[in-house]
Amino acid sequence: MKITAAITGVGSYVPDYVLTNQELEKMVDTTDEWITTRTGIKERRILKGENQGTSVMGIKAVQQLLDKTGTRAEDIDLLICATTTGDMVFPATGNIISHGVGAINAFSYDVQAACSGFLFSLATGAQFIQSGMYKKVIVVGADKMSSIVDYTDRSNCIIFGDGAGAVLLEPSTDGYGILDQVLRTDGKGEHYLYQKAGGSRRPPSAETVANREHFIYQEGATVFKFAVTNMADVAAQVMERNNLSKEDVAWLVPHQANKRIIDATANRMGVGPEKVMLNIHRYGNTTNATIPLCLADYEQQLHKGDNLVLAAFGGGFTWGSIYLKWAYDPKPDPQQA
Repeated sequence: MKITAAITGVGSYVPDYVLTNQELEKMVDTTDEWITTRTGIKERRILKGENQGTSVMGIKAVQQLLDKTGTRAEDIDLLICATTTGDMVFPATGNIISHGVGAINAFSYDVQAACSGFLFSLATGAQFIQSGMYKKVIVVGADKMSSIVDYTDRSNCIIFGDGAGAVLLEPSTDGYGILDQVLRTDGKGEHYLYQKAGGSRRPPSAETVANREHFIYQEGATVFKFAVTNMADVAAQVMERNNLSKEDVAWLVPHQANKRIIDATANRMGVGPEKVMLNIHRYGNTTNATIPLCLADYEQQLHKGDNLVLAAFGGGFTWGSIYLKWAYDPKPDPQQA
C-alpha cells in the first residue's frame, strides 16, 4: 500500500510580550491606520530576555506537540528545524531543540529557505516517512525576527514578529497527509530581500555593524510584486494538478506576510475569506512559524478529510505550495472545557 506522510498533531508557542501598532507609533514615524491598511497587522509577539534564542520557542512548541499527542521524545526519528534566525551559525538550532525536549534518538538539522523554509522542510520530512525509513518526524518552524529587525526602519519593523510552530508527521495508508507539492526558487531575488552582512561574504566587523548591515533589508515594491504573482501561481497550480475545485478546498493556509498578498492568493484560487486561515493581525510575519501557527490556531476547526492548500513566498526568492488531506478530527480543547 502507498505510504503518505500525515500530520498527526500540531504545537505552537508565541512569547508573552505584545508589540502593538500604538507602541510602534512612539518608536517610528507611522500610524496604526497606515500599518493596518497596508499589511493587516495589529500586533506582534517579541521574545524578551538575555540569551533567549529561537530554540527557546522551538523547544516550547515541540514540547506542547509531544504532550498533546502523547508522543515520547525518545521515539522521534528525525527533527527538522526551518529557521532564518538560528541561535548560532552552528550548531544547528534543530540540534538544540532536540536536546531540549529529550529527543535523544533523533538526528536533526536546519533548513534555511527564508519564509518558505517550513514548506520545504515539510516536503523533505514527508520523504523520510514515504520511503518507509522513519515513523515519526517532527518539523519545526521558528524564528526570532526581532533579533534582525532595525527598529528605526519604519518599512520593516512594523512587519515582523517572533514565534514557533511544530507538526508531527507519521505514516498513513488511508490516503491522508501530504499528496502533492510545487516548490520553486529563483536566485535573482538575492538582493531584494536579505541580510547584507554576517555571513562568509561579509563577516561581522565594526564597519558592518556601524552600517547597520545585520538587519533585514528589502526592496518592498519588488518583493510584493513577486510574492503576489508567484504565491498565487503555485497555489493555483497545485489545485489544477489535483483537479481541485474551489469547493473542494476546505482551507487555504497562506504564509502570513501581508494581508494583500494573502487576498490575492485566495482570489486566484477562487476561495472566499471564510476558507482562509488568518492570524497576521495577531502575530505579524513570523517567517518560518506562520504556517504551523495557523494550523495550531485553527486546529479545532479542522476535520479528517479536509483538503488544505499551503502556500508561501520568501526571500531568495523561494516559494511553494503543498496539498494535503487532514488526517484527524479535533480533540476537545482543554482551555475551552
